[in-house]
Amino acid sequence: MGDVAMTVPVLSALVHQYPNLRITVLTRTFFAPMFAALPNVKVHEADFKGKHKGFLGLWRLSGELKGKGIDVVADLHNVLRTQILKQFFFFGGIPFYQIDKGRKEKKALTREKNKVFLPLKTTHERYADVFARLGFSLDLSNSIPLHKEKLSNKTIELIDPKTRKWLGIAPFAAFSGKQYPLDSMEDVICQTLKTDRYKIMLFGGGQKEIQFLDTWASTFDQCINVAGELSFKDELALISNLDVMLSMDSGNGHLAAMYGIPVITLWGITHPYAGFAPFGQDARNALLSNRDEYPFIPTSVYGNKCPNGYQDVMRTIPAKMVVKKIESVCFKK
Repeated sequence: MGDVAMTVPVLSALVHQYPNLRITVLTRTFFAPMFAALPNVKVHEADFKGKHKGFLGLWRLSGELKGKGIDVVADLHNVLRTQILKQFFFFGGIPFYQIDKGRKEKKALTREKNKVFLPLKTTHERYADVFARLGFSLDLSNSIPLHKEKLSNKTIELIDPKTRKWLGIAPFAAFSGKQYPLDSMEDVICQTLKTDRYKIMLFGGGQKEIQFLDTWASTFDQCINVAGELSFKDELALISNLDVMLSMDSGNGHLAAMYGIPVITLWGITHPYAGFAPFGQDARNALLSNRDEYPFIPTSVYGNKCPNGYQDVMRTIPAKMVVKKIESVCFKK
């Protein structure tokens, strides 16, 4: 989800700098609401578990896309499925440009020995490079955030009137090495709510996560679990109305960044140098684990490789530091 969300600011820059372009985004049905507010952008829904499954399904999909009169393809994913689609478009005479993911540089950044600890090109810049190869150079500094969405009646009933700062917290990540310890996050929630200046919305997904967030919501006043309560469209609208989002190196941070919401990110065994920081955010809002104590950071790009002894790297980010950062962002003078 995070990779898909990261395309939105780039497409925003594209459609506003080239208003005569007609863009078709190929993505899963679930992700379609991310693109609804972009002018001249339509979504073609990919059904990889149904009619677009397997080689024949991809052949069918390529035919559907060719039927839309597509002139050129920008592949921002560069995986096996898109490699196959590339061949189908090649035989149809349609140019097909793919992202350079910078695998060699990322390997140098994440290896233990002879690590090259330097900031790499951001993923947003890599997406923009694909469009530049198509002849559409982009100035990402002119990307326009998505507008604030109107809350649904269901959301309003769940959240109640806005009398405090709205703080979104997304405490989970795909891998434990980039997830802030839950006991420390509970401490953050406790300290934050003691100020009586915030209402906290908890974001997550999956039954186990929902059950855990329900426990926090029942323990703390002014703490609401929205996971499993709202549609994805309504969840995006709520995110667009937040004052700040506290996220791991994960998808919810990128969703908030689409709307220009300030995002505070917590980083474990991954690092912003790999190019996956949320778009347009103040670098000071990225709280990093201590590399003096854990010099192998980053150990991987996605957080799936955690060396022995690196399980607790995020405990070097004290809860009081997170609370102080929330306060400084929410009540910036």
